[in-house]
Amino acid sequence: MTLKAIGLLTCMMALLYGVAVAEDAYKFVREIPIGGEGGWDILTIDSESRCLYLSHATKVDVVNLANNKLLGTAITETPGVHTFLPIHEFLRGFSSNGKESKASVVDLTTLKTVSKLDTGEGPDAMTYDPLRGEVYVFNHKGNSATVIDAKTATVTATIPLSGSPEFAVANGIAHRVYCNIEDKSEVAVIDTAKHEVVANWLLAPGEEPSGIALDATHHRLFATCHNKMMVMLDSESGKVLANVPIGAGTDGCAFDDATQLAFASCGDGTTTIAKEETPDKLTVVQTLKTERGARTMALDPKTHRIYLPTAQFQPAPSPAPGATPARPTIVPNTLKILVYGP
Repeated sequence: MTLKAIGLLTCMMALLYGVAVAEDAYKFVREIPIGGEGGWDILTIDSESRCLYLSHATKVDVVNLANNKLLGTAITETPGVHTFLPIHEFLRGFSSNGKESKASVVDLTTLKTVSKLDTGEGPDAMTYDPLRGEVYVFNHKGNSATVIDAKTATVTATIPLSGSPEFAVANGIAHRVYCNIEDKSEVAVIDTAKHEVVANWLLAPGEEPSGIALDATHHRLFATCHNKMMVMLDSESGKVLANVPIGAGTDGCAFDDATQLAFASCGDGTTTIAKEETPDKLTVVQTLKTERGARTMALDPKTHRIYLPTAQFQPAPSPAPGATPARPTIVPNTLKILVYGP
């Protein structure tokens, strides 16, 4: 074999190896059993205290990430809970209780409910603006956002929105909160000083956005949409810059500043991992196989691991003619959190 041929072969092997490494970058690490009955929704991680909080039916389960075990004490009195947001600097957490249109205020040291605050109808996703110390509760049915002062645990504002809000992300330095408006296929831009919407950006070709994440350094937003697409847009102008295909039934989205990877978790049992190659280029580097139902996720920025809850399902009964198909029933005591890492 000539030196030229050897050189070409070496280059080809390097390219193939590089592709293989990229495709298998994230692997299964473990699963954390949760058990119990009922559905789940959003999970959040407090990296400082090494705790994970999982919204689960009428309570919030707490996982100690130091040993990957469920704490014996859960946060209760949270009917229809969608999100629990720990604010470590105040040793206080807030939950969005969808079935009672209230937010619980919880002492993080005791996990006991201290008080409850009124929100709009159907509180769902939440985000925190650390610069102003404010919690934003997004009311999915009420088409509004309730703003809470985290230090005093009081409601300071209610912001009308153009439609049904989903996930949101805050950029304290820019004095902005960005929220997906699912039924309008747009992002609402909230001025955190004025507590009002200052722009609504269309996500086309993305439709019905759910998850959202932010690359604050490069001024980029990532929105996961139900037409099986992740959209990247400029967080200053709202211009859509790129999009990549993802799976079906998406809900969660996360961005890792250290690796420049964006994640889209989907209920079809896949998580798409895309690389922000440049501020204008987004490339899929891995389609990670998870499990059916693993549609929400949380990223631990310290370990770069991702956590996705799911469970086993019983087949849904056949619907009557013209009726809306029922959701599959969750098998009791099968809820778990899947953990994947680089």
